[in-house]
Amino acid sequence: MSGPWTLPTRSGEHVVALAPDGAGLVRVHWGARGGAQPARAPRRTSFETPLDLLPLEATALGTRAAHAAELVVRRADGLRGARLRPAGDQVLTVDGEAHELRAPFTDELAGLDVELVLRSSTAHDVVTKHAVVHNRSGHAVELLRCWGGAFTPPVGPGARVGTLTGAWSREFTEAVVDLPVGTFSLGSRQGTTSHSASPVVTVRARDGRDAGTYAVALAWSGSWRLQVEAVPFTDHVRVAGGPDDESGVVTLPPGGSVTTPELAGLWVPGGPDEAAQAWHAYQRTLARSTGPEHRPVVANSWYANGFDVRVEHQLALADVAADLGAEVFVVDDGWFRGRTSDRAGLGDWGVDPVKFPGGLEPLVAGVRERGLRFGLWVEPEAVNEDSDLYRAHPDWVHRAPGRDPVRLRHQLLLDLGRPEVEAWVLETLRRLLGRYEISYLKWDMNRAVTDGGGAAPGGDDWSWRHTQAYYRVLDALRVEFPHVTVEACAGGGGRIDLAVLARTDVVWPSDETGPRDRLAVQHGFLSAYPAWVMSSWVTDEPDVLDREPVSLDFRCVVAMAGVMGLGGDLLRWNPEQRERVRELVALHRSVRHVLHGGLVRRHGTPADTAYAVQYTDGATVVVLAWARPGRPAAWRVPLGDLPAGSLLRARSDGSTVRVEDGLVVTWSRGDCDVVVLDRV
Repeated sequence: MSGPWTLPTRSGEHVVALAPDGAGLVRVHWGARGGAQPARAPRRTSFETPLDLLPLEATALGTRAAHAAELVVRRADGLRGARLRPAGDQVLTVDGEAHELRAPFTDELAGLDVELVLRSSTAHDVVTKHAVVHNRSGHAVELLRCWGGAFTPPVGPGARVGTLTGAWSREFTEAVVDLPVGTFSLGSRQGTTSHSASPVVTVRARDGRDAGTYAVALAWSGSWRLQVEAVPFTDHVRVAGGPDDESGVVTLPPGGSVTTPELAGLWVPGGPDEAAQAWHAYQRTLARSTGPEHRPVVANSWYANGFDVRVEHQLALADVAADLGAEVFVVDDGWFRGRTSDRAGLGDWGVDPVKFPGGLEPLVAGVRERGLRFGLWVEPEAVNEDSDLYRAHPDWVHRAPGRDPVRLRHQLLLDLGRPEVEAWVLETLRRLLGRYEISYLKWDMNRAVTDGGGAAPGGDDWSWRHTQAYYRVLDALRVEFPHVTVEACAGGGGRIDLAVLARTDVVWPSDETGPRDRLAVQHGFLSAYPAWVMSSWVTDEPDVLDREPVSLDFRCVVAMAGVMGLGGDLLRWNPEQRERVRELVALHRSVRHVLHGGLVRRHGTPADTAYAVQYTDGATVVVLAWARPGRPAAWRVPLGDLPAGSLLRARSDGSTVRVEDGLVVTWSRGDCDVVVLDRV
């Protein structure tokens, strides 16, 4: 059967068919149901094959040559490329809302089998695809590019490509690239998703026509690349991606197989906010829960003490945290053996006997007696050279043979892809979580991998091995310790993607906690990732870039926008400050189900005089608003995501708002506001 096969989504459909000569799957339509528009192809010449002109779902170098391919193969005996042909029936399986298409292909000469797997669901708008590559030849096969497929939004010629870029403390900055023709590429070679770019793009038409919004994201937490190719004189805009194809090679031994990371794509009839809501709906299916049990209000000790961790001081902080309404107290860096600065101790994950002469148990018990859960910070992939672990196993770190390793932050990184290192990390975390009553684990990683490869067999695919081991450890922790909330952090937002969201509960978007700068980070974050994973603290830290002064209320309302936390030195807050924070923590907890469960819509940008984020769960609407000096005395927010004619009543004073009129914000908290509305 040659198709077509329809993979329906909540808002549209993805229709594919077998290419005329059977060499691949072709995108017939992607968009609204019943709106199939055949791809516009240029006249073929002797410089293109028929396959070069088709919007293929995935292809290999050797199957076509004029445009980009997702699979680039080189066999050990010198054979290069793959000419794929059908290897059996394509099978479409329907199980309730879920649809899955499996399409097998093979290259008999190369001894290579490739199965392309596409999935969709009417519960959300996302189509995912990946490939399973199997080497049945007698030679090793190098996958110089190992990507699982591509999406071809029919928006051409050319496209406007929306991206999230940045740097440490300035993550998730929105930028738009005008791509009339050619290739736009972004990614990371650092062993993580990085602070420089996030593995997600939006694609819209350049000519302003209302074709909706297409978006593509990669579920991969190591070095990666996304590539957008605009083919001249066609509607072909090809978005593909996978593990970085410059810094690593995946090698398959005879009989070996590999499953590529998933590439996810969606179409929505609206704009970027609708695309964000569609991502959030899909990400809800990845999360084990979105409720308060794994999204508590956290009090973290770092800014209050740094490396100077003392039991009596921690308990004093916990006293205040409990009074303010926190639900978990997390002891950050500085609790383990030999850790008096960032130059020593990493790798020696035993409790420091000097700081804790009675062990960790008295602190854990004291925190729990105050009605708080207990949490701990770890950085299990890192090691200081001044540590017992490094002295025992200097060969466990990422390093190129014969070269002195690069030191960043006075630390090296363990090669988690080595089986003995993976086993040690898992056993270390098992020991901590099994011995102590820990229910919150903050997993950090504070530097890039600069020396990947060469330290172990198969060193050329170091990022692949490290990342897969990271997933296995997280998966094991979730099975063995389901009560433990896991927060993912990498010096801020250095490792955030769909695969991390599927394995952790909360992520730390940025080390920047200055309120206006943090609000800008969160604005970009919410365009691709959901509020229920967005950890955000109230601290005393100043802004680095945007230095307009703010109130304590402003800081609290910024933190309320996601998973609220308290990161300041709580003992320095005076009674009036504590009362303000206590009130807003209570307010956050009372509407947390809306903030973490509702539709998110952004109104303006944080650079504007007035900016707001609206959360709507159908019955309740919460609007968080922030202002700059010179703001209007009253600012009208156009309410979205509500049926026409809806009448809303404000909880604060009982006044009513008709949705068509919008909400008038009067800045009851000075430079910010929180308005809670219930549908009448």
